[in-house]
Amino acid sequence: MSPRFQGMMPQLGIGTELIYAFVIILCCLIIYFATKELYNITKHQGIRYFRLSFLFFAIALFFRSFIKFVLILFNSRTLFDIAPRAFAGVTTFIFMYFSLIAIFYLLYSLIWKKDKKNLGIYLMHLLALVITIITILLGNILIYIILNVLILILILYLIYQKKSKKKSGLYFIYLLLLVFWIFNILDIFIPNFLQSLQLIIYFVSIGIFFVILYRVLTKIGSK
Repeated sequence: MSPRFQGMMPQLGIGTELIYAFVIILCCLIIYFATKELYNITKHQGIRYFRLSFLFFAIALFFRSFIKFVLILFNSRTLFDIAPRAFAGVTTFIFMYFSLIAIFYLLYSLIWKKDKKNLGIYLMHLLALVITIITILLGNILIYIILNVLILILILYLIYQKKSKKKSGLYFIYLLLLVFWIFNILDIFIPNFLQSLQLIIYFVSIGIFFVILYRVLTKIGSK
């Protein structure tokens, strides 16, 4: 495995990582299940993809926490150093794939009306699959990071366009999600860059998700 994957190294203790993962995953699942009734009533496809993105965030974060837990436990720089390549590859693949799918679904929740035949969602799954496999085989995480940043920029642009038309108050939530995910991309793949700020980033990320959870539950309650 390329040294460029060595960015995935632990910085904080097991307890901190587990608490952080538990809080964020719990918030994701609460949002996912809390929006179920709203979707069942409205059948709004934007809500469907929005809530599914939180489910995928939860899955990705679960495998992220597992990877970091193992790295801390064995004081290792990469999962490939302490686990069979097949196991390490599958675990890393699941994390990266669901991370990318979560971002894609967030994007699709904004543009689903333009996709009359629902082909876009299949294309996104295919792209996530291909990009994740290529990234792992080449051992170049830069590909993955650049793609995520480009998607985030596109979502920011779409949010700006929608916001200017005053279509929904939920776009503030999208902005918070983007900030959260940028922090986590940097934390996982370039930890040395933000090593001294990692604990602060975790607190900020938890705060962001609490705000998102509050905004979502408030909006549901107003329906």
